[in-house]
Amino acid sequence: MVISTVCRSCGFHMDIKDGKPVLSPMHVTKLVTPGNSPIQHASTGGAHDEPKQIKRDRVGFFRKIFQGEPAKRLVDCFHCGKIFEVVRDAQSSQCLKCGGYISLKDFEVNNEWRRGIQTRGNVIILKSGTVIGVHVQCHDLTVFGKLAASVECSGILRIRSHGKIIGNIKCRELRVERGAKVEFQGEISAEHAFIDGNVKAQLTCTGTITLQKKSHLQGLARAGGIVVKAGAKHSGMMEIVKVPTDVTKVV
Repeated sequence: MVISTVCRSCGFHMDIKDGKPVLSPMHVTKLVTPGNSPIQHASTGGAHDEPKQIKRDRVGFFRKIFQGEPAKRLVDCFHCGKIFEVVRDAQSSQCLKCGGYISLKDFEVNNEWRRGIQTRGNVIILKSGTVIGVHVQCHDLTVFGKLAASVECSGILRIRSHGKIIGNIKCRELRVERGAKVEFQGEISAEHAFIDGNVKAQLTCTGTITLQKKSHLQGLARAGGIVVKAGAKHSGMMEIVKVPTDVTKVV
């Protein structure tokens, strides 16, 4: 005789018809369709210049009910720095402290791009992509193409290309992949760095710098610890600094 109920796990309201849960239009919150741009800056180009958004797999209504608590991750607010939890597959969120909008979309850049990018999702710069003269804020950033911009990553910055990178870099973890030849012309600030290529940079890490086999690091290396594997080289000054004990990680 039951006609409606509430899920004991997530609190979602559902109607019951013939013994099965059905979606009730009276209790559905319609989500705004994701737009073309996650960027909260004035535009200097047309809509066709937007980076390609990576679509995530949508989860069905019944699957949401029976699969249990969704996976979550930590993000930090662009505006006030507050760290809070969000559902891993969410497209956007709102800061719990200041109420600021936080984009969580993933994007690919496959052409020349000259506008700021601001998202706590992941960004990939493809071989045909170029990001020039802007500020990039994201979670993970993977570079196959050209990067001439300042970068702030709450996650991992992966370099898989050759050339010069202009601008200051701030990230949780820097990874220069095997075979990459990179010259960083700005300062790099990270928690950890893994070098498996040929790098010229001024690198500061609160944690460790790891030089993989056959890698070569040129320039100042300042870190809490430095691991040099057999066959790796370092040319320049090396300084061991005190590691802070109150660092909060965002993963």
